[in-house]
Amino acid sequence: MRFGLFGGVARTAEVAGDSQTYGTFIDYVVEAEALGFESLFLVEHHFTGDGQLSASLTLLSYLAGITSTMRLGTAVTVMPWHNPVLLTEQAALVDLVSNGRLEMGVGRGYRPNEFHGFCIDPSEAQARFEEAVDLLVKGWTSEERFSHEGAFWKFRDIVVEPQPVQRPHPPLWVAAGSEASIRDAAAKGRRVLLDQFGDMDLTRQRVAWYHDQLDREGRRPEDGCIAVTRGLLLLKDNDPAHREDEIRKRLDVIAAIKASAQIPGSAPEQPAGSFVNDSREATESAAIIGPPEECIARLKQLQSFGVDHVLLNDPWGGVDRLRLFAKTVMPAFRQDQILVDTAERARARA
Repeated sequence: MRFGLFGGVARTAEVAGDSQTYGTFIDYVVEAEALGFESLFLVEHHFTGDGQLSASLTLLSYLAGITSTMRLGTAVTVMPWHNPVLLTEQAALVDLVSNGRLEMGVGRGYRPNEFHGFCIDPSEAQARFEEAVDLLVKGWTSEERFSHEGAFWKFRDIVVEPQPVQRPHPPLWVAAGSEASIRDAAAKGRRVLLDQFGDMDLTRQRVAWYHDQLDREGRRPEDGCIAVTRGLLLLKDNDPAHREDEIRKRLDVIAAIKASAQIPGSAPEQPAGSFVNDSREATESAAIIGPPEECIARLKQLQSFGVDHVLLNDPWGGVDRLRLFAKTVMPAFRQDQILVDTAERARARA
């Protein structure tokens, strides 16, 4: 199983400006790579007033210069907000300066305040997304100049420079949750990013939909083609009070996510996306929670569904929790990987 990080930067109440927050986050990422975390997927959000990360590719281009092995991803770049050709160029540059480590996660957007702020009709989101993704792939793969005249964008005699290192293009991930969107991603050969809110039963069903559609298409799943985000609530002990405090913090984070997605001045009950389940039961089910042995068991359960790439979201645990995870949880899965690698080498020799 592969382990990565999910999230980004947001200004905490005790920090007056953004510089300290970004510096702390950058140090966190560098430490994670040293501990063996294999990927980082950054969010993109706008207009929250909380200093949330808005320019993920810009930060990834900086991180490309101070990391060497970590895969650098977006989760997600919201396609309706961006000029797709400029975005294609920027993403290709990140792939170039990272020597082919970009993982491009894309989505259609879900936050009402962002549609409101960008003056984009939510009913156009899917059509804008599809047109932009088609241009993204065409820009990365076209060897000749091309023109485009679509519903939302028009370009004439263009060529994307530079070209990405990874060919035919960097891995393309799609944020998906419904059966239709998951099956569509599998049918189109795209990898899928599953959210951090779905409980174990829902996650199992979503993975099954993806694998079933791959079977229908006559395709075999690639290693790491499904990434599931989970809240990390690893504890040093089994103290019920400590566990309850962690769940409360997690619920506070989810409440803040929902609040920041609202249109300013709108009613607080306005939905921020049906997938954001803020019930206590779902929150505990979806998290990697408890002492190391419980966290290992929960990850093994995900692994039994067919998940082999888990992105961990931990806004407050810091490097200490990363170190504890690397020391007490990762070894249980590193041994599994050694056995898999050994078996693959044996098959290759046969």
